[in-house]
Amino acid sequence: MSEKTILLVEDNPDDVTLTLRALKKNNLLNEVVVARDGVEALDYLFHEGRYASAALEYLPELVLLDLKLPKVDGLEVLKRIRSSEATKLLPVVILTSSNEQSDIISGYELGVNSYIRKPVDFEQFIEAVRQLGLYWLVLNQTPQL
Repeated sequence: MSEKTILLVEDNPDDVTLTLRALKKNNLLNEVVVARDGVEALDYLFHEGRYASAALEYLPELVLLDLKLPKVDGLEVLKRIRSSEATKLLPVVILTSSNEQSDIISGYELGVNSYIRKPVDFEQFIEAVRQLGLYWLVLNQTPQL
């Protein structure tokens, strides 16, 4: 599974640490690229900014996207992903603490593949990440982009 990169778009350092620990605890040893705001995520996906000269030959297997991000919010990142031919089929999972119906509706209207509310309890979070990783990185089949 290690060839399948995950793009984690998360600005909260504690949530980054928790997510990385949960992946490791579940033996999901994929490379994880962390983008700490929406601009950095878009730069990575579209080979712009500091990633312009990087030899990124492939897209991540999965994007884990928070909604409340600095610079460009998660819904705008999702809109840009879905509006590009190069990334429109990329699996995107919103992983957020927001339980607002408007966020859930907007996410699905913009084409998110799944919306997961972060559990507050660490053990529940570990289990949620285990299931997420098992499904999106092992079971799910994606087209070659």
